[in-house]
Amino acid sequence: MKRAVFPGSFDPITLGHQDIVTKGLKVFDEIIIGIGENTDKKYMFSSEKRFEFVSSTFKTIKKVDVKIYNGLTVDFCKENDTKFIIRGLRNPADFEFEKSIALTNRKMTGIETIFFLTDSKNSFISSSIVRELIKNKGDYKLFIPRGVSI
Repeated sequence: MKRAVFPGSFDPITLGHQDIVTKGLKVFDEIIIGIGENTDKKYMFSSEKRFEFVSSTFKTIKKVDVKIYNGLTVDFCKENDTKFIIRGLRNPADFEFEKSIALTNRKMTGIETIFFLTDSKNSFISSSIVRELIKNKGDYKLFIPRGVSI
């Protein structure tokens, strides 16, 4: 069985995240969405709420599992017997940032990172933009999956 981890903060989940999981399911038998907990990072939503957002988005897809984790993503991959990490790319800047992490992960553990390009209609969406819309009472629902209740 080919299994991959899609790590992120998902603060909150966006249509871009959903797009990457949909693409990943064409390649992998199972995707574990790992909701990272970083004590140094300020989140808008608790890990429990982010878990709820992601779980509700993929509740009908049996090939998706959602978990919360702390620490290094590669350690989470090992704990879940996974040899692949999925990352989404929106633009060239994303690639440069993600490439360094992917090369480090591969050097440390041999775990490969597979990159998927978001659809152009989602390429400008980020969790930080959605958080700004939420804070300023903008129409954030245009950018998050249906069924996610904030």
